[in-house]
Amino acid sequence: MEATKNEQRGVSTSKNDVRNAIQDKGLFPKAFCKIVPDVFGDFAKPLFSKPTVNVMHTDGAGTKAILAYLYWKEVGDLQVWKNLAQDAVVMSLDDLLCSGITNNILLSLTINRNRFRIPEEVINAIILGIEEYLEELRSRNINIFFGSGQTADNGDLVQTITVDSTAAARIRQNEIIANDRIQAGDVIIGLASSGQATYEKAYNSGIGSTEFTAARHDVLSKIYAEKYPESYDRQIASHLTYAGSKQLTDPSPVANINVGQLLLSPTRTYLPVMKAILENFRPSIHGLMHCTDGGQTKCLNFVNNLHIVKDKLFATPPVFSMIQSESNTPWQEMYKIFNMGHRFEIFTKEKIADDIIKIARHFNVDAQIIGHCEAAPNKALTITSEHGTFSY
Repeated sequence: MEATKNEQRGVSTSKNDVRNAIQDKGLFPKAFCKIVPDVFGDFAKPLFSKPTVNVMHTDGAGTKAILAYLYWKEVGDLQVWKNLAQDAVVMSLDDLLCSGITNNILLSLTINRNRFRIPEEVINAIILGIEEYLEELRSRNINIFFGSGQTADNGDLVQTITVDSTAAARIRQNEIIANDRIQAGDVIIGLASSGQATYEKAYNSGIGSTEFTAARHDVLSKIYAEKYPESYDRQIASHLTYAGSKQLTDPSPVANINVGQLLLSPTRTYLPVMKAILENFRPSIHGLMHCTDGGQTKCLNFVNNLHIVKDKLFATPPVFSMIQSESNTPWQEMYKIFNMGHRFEIFTKEKIADDIIKIARHFNVDAQIIGHCEAAPNKALTITSEHGTFSY
């Protein structure tokens, strides 16, 4: 079988490969975050007299930082760095969220930069962007604080910039959602990745912050390789480097938004939505997961002896249609890479689905039952979509 463009670039369609290998040996819990004893609290006096644990996760904006760099160099817009700060934060917050954590979160930030290419004004914009974003979350009754951070000048290691975050929290052990209760008969409620939530300032394309090495090279023109050789790995074959037809300021498929803005749309958090849902239905939620690092196939990492059927998906948002059109990536692989319309999944019983959907729509986040779980001898996934039926 001919290797895909991603495989030729050395880009995995799932960044979970190493973790999955470790899990298969029984050395790592099958969860989004590392859960440890409550070292933050008083062992003799657990929170609210219930056993508690600490949950911590580290993630970042990934190679989306390169796209922000290109747009800033071309247009001079510092707002892209504020948006990138949101990407770095949300990627950690959403992993805590998948464990059931929606409040009392402590955040740390790590920035590595090449100071000859990334000036102080960029660093200031990122830090200001984080403070503004956390203040927005606090206005939504989400108790979250910026505890510490570091900016390192590592030009020998970093050609441009990396922005990563670590988030930590305490939670009652009996409130952890670990996906081990996902079962046959559960329905899957998808929360849309695109649109404009009540807590967002503009249209969200839905792309989030994942697999941007592929998206950037598949969509953008070769002129960026020539102008900014620091923006890509020279070991990637030239025919795979910036192999698309688009420039950042070209019109996108969405009115009044250019290609760069569409791709740089900040990752949507589901914290406000899920806080309301969990306050009402936590005991009835069997599993939570976000569709990054594996796209619509990520669910296979967290089930056994279940056939997951996704047959009522959202229409494909324009950003993913643009990427597919530019790259000619098979649709079956697109579902393995990108969220394709919904980036968060709730596994629960059908009887409460309507109530959950109403809560999500109260925040102007579209939601619907996108599939269900069936008993099976082995784990499997079937996607029936507007682009065909695919088995994984």
